[in-house]
Amino acid sequence: MRPSARIPGILAGLVLATGGIVFAAPAATAAAPTSVQDCEKYIAQHSSKKGTAGIGQACYEGSIGNQTSCAASLTAVGISANVASGACRAAH
Repeated sequence: MRPSARIPGILAGLVLATGGIVFAAPAATAAAPTSVQDCEKYIAQHSSKKGTAGIGQACYEGSIGNQTSCAASLTAVGISANVASGACRAAH
């Protein structure tokens, strides 16, 4: 294959690969708010504790996969360990 024909092929491959990444990225971020809401809803159903900023932040931690921080933060604001564990699972 001639070098002059190879360059457009390489550039076309790079454009396709970059387009796939850009297309898939919004779908990954769209799942996080629903996960946080699921976590907060779980807490509201299983605990008498009202929603606070600490609960929202802890649920966010759970939605990004940091289960240890999620559970620790929820127990710090007065949520029982069992409810905190279930809520963090709901977030993920």
